Amino acid sequence: MKTIKLALALAALSIAPAFAHEQHEHGSFSAGEPGNPKQPARTIEILMNEMDYAPARIEVKRGEQIRFVLRNVGKEDHEFLLATTKENLAHAEVMKKHPHMEHDDPNGVRLAPSKTAEILWKFTKAGTFEFSCLIPGHRDYGMVGHVTVN
Repeated sequence: MKTIKLALALAALSIAPAFAHEQHEHGSFSAGEPGNPKQPARTIEILMNEMDYAPARIEVKRGEQIRFVLRNVGKEDHEFLLATTKENLAHAEVMKKHPHMEHDDPNGVRLAPSKTAEILWKFTKAGTFEFSCLIPGHRDYGMVGHVTVN
């Protein structure tokens, strides 16, 4: 009986981070949708450094597809998560409880120092969206950028 209880407890602990991560809905995205690799895209390189992005402001046209080339030039892990400010603030609260959570979303990535990744994104909605690093403390220290879609 103790073995069964221990097995159930371990199983619950192993899936808890997944349930916490599922609070962030993946069915739709506020800033648009994952891009189509068969369609042309404008490339924008973003450098992730200690507590900032360069560039931190980007303008795109509604319907435009962007290939974000993300380079972590800092000395610690950083993230890029594209969403609304409200969504990123809510996700940041979850990250405080699970700081090592990995993102497998098409609108976000976590990078170790000296690593590079790409996100292909189509901006289907007009408005102002943000990208931020949700590793606890990083957003608070200014690691936030904005995308204006006209």
